[in-house]
This record gives sequence, structure tokens and C-alpha cells, in this order.
Amino acid sequence: MLIDTHTHIFASEFNHDRAQTIERAKAEGVGGMVMPNIDSKSVDDLLATAQQFPGYCFPCMGLHPTSVKDNFEEELRVVDAHLARQKFFAIGEIGIDLYWDKTFIQQQREAFRYQVKLAKQLRLPIIIHARQSFQEIFDIIDQENDSSLTGVFHSFTGTLEDYQQIADYGGFMVGIGGVVTYKHGGVDKVVTRMDVDRILVETDSPYLSPVPQRGKRNESANLKYIVSKVAELLDVPTDEFAARTTRNAKKLFSLELG
Repeated sequence: MLIDTHTHIFASEFNHDRAQTIERAKAEGVGGMVMPNIDSKSVDDLLATAQQFPGYCFPCMGLHPTSVKDNFEEELRVVDAHLARQKFFAIGEIGIDLYWDKTFIQQQREAFRYQVKLAKQLRLPIIIHARQSFQEIFDIIDQENDSSLTGVFHSFTGTLEDYQQIADYGGFMVGIGGVVTYKHGGVDKVVTRMDVDRILVETDSPYLSPVPQRGKRNESANLKYIVSKVAELLDVPTDEFAARTTRNAKKLFSLELG
């Protein structure tokens, strides 16, 4: 069994075939999906999907860095309100993104730190989005890290040094997605040096489809291609790798699959 630890199955790209997409994932051995939120506009769809597929689609609550603008404090109040109202499995997706726009870097730092503190207070893991921003994120984690902080650097595309720093924090895992199958992605070189018990597998669907589905909408059924590639790189039997990453996911997110 597999767990897709990062999918936006609640996104509009799946509005016409969400149930069928989930059936295809189940047919490929995917036993659960972790769903990180984006911002206030995505919450209704996130919660509706979690309600429609209980014990299978696990909702997380957070503010994505690319949605951090001048009104970020207002957005964080929405996050707070929902966390007070119901159970979520992580604070996410949070982080810093300097790829698309550097205008709101200071606001991104503030929003990230606020949500890290929130996660510690609520004893929830964090799902980190790091794009051209490892150092900025490390600066904050260096100050905030303690035994109560756990999480995952999702869609990891960093260097071996980045991975080692993440491993040194103690409570963090890395999410490996479709980029590991790309010829010039670079992640494959780092994966060979990773500890299996620090790896989660994810699709980030509808984005980052793995080879041989690259260029099409991504979905959780494609997790098998990622698992097969990483198991091959680590020279671990596929079934064993699948079992260990599923155990990692259950442990990090405290999942009870229904």
C-alpha cells in the first residue's frame, strides 16, 4: 500500500472526475491522500473533498507562500479559525517561494514563522514548500527547531547539503515526487544518499507528472512510477520501499486509514 503525502485532489482540475481519479488511485494501491491547503479560497473545496472521502483524504490547513500578499494577516486569521473548528493532520502548505515573486519576501518570512509556531503549539507536523529558498527557510527553522517540531520538505529538489541539514534537524522528512524521474532533475543523485526512513512519496498532483506521464495532468495513480524509480535508486525491493514510506507517512501525520 502507498500513501500520496501531497496532492491537491480538491483543486478545480479534478472537478469533472474526482471520484474516478480516486478510484484509479485505489486500483494502483494508494490507500490514502494527504491534502495541503492553499489559502482561504481553497478551503471550501478542501473540506468538501475530505468530507466526501473520510478516512482516505486527510485535510491540512495553512497558507501557501505564493498566496502571501499584503493581506496575509487576514489570511492567517482564516487558518486560525479553521484550526479551532476541526481536526487537521498538518499545518500546510507553508514555506517561502522566491521563484515566482520576491515582492512579499518579508511577509512570506512572517507568515512562515507564525505557522511554524502554530504547529508547535498544536503538535502538528508542517508541510514545507521551498522553492529557491532553502537558506531563508533554514534561517527560521534554525531558530524554531526543537523536539516539538516535525514535518516534511515537500517536493524536495535540493542539494545533498540541503538534505543533510534537514536530516540533522531530527524531526523532518523529505517528500520525493515526479522530479526524481526527470532526466535533468538532479534529485536522483541526492536520493541515492538518503535514509529510507526519512522519505515520503508524493505526486503534488495535478502538477509535476512523473515520466512516462510527463506533460499530462498528474494524479495519485502515478505514484507507482515515483515509488518504482526511488526503490531502484536505493536498491531496495519496491514492496519493501512502499511499506517503509507508508509507515513513515502514518507516523508523521498520525494517520488512521479507514
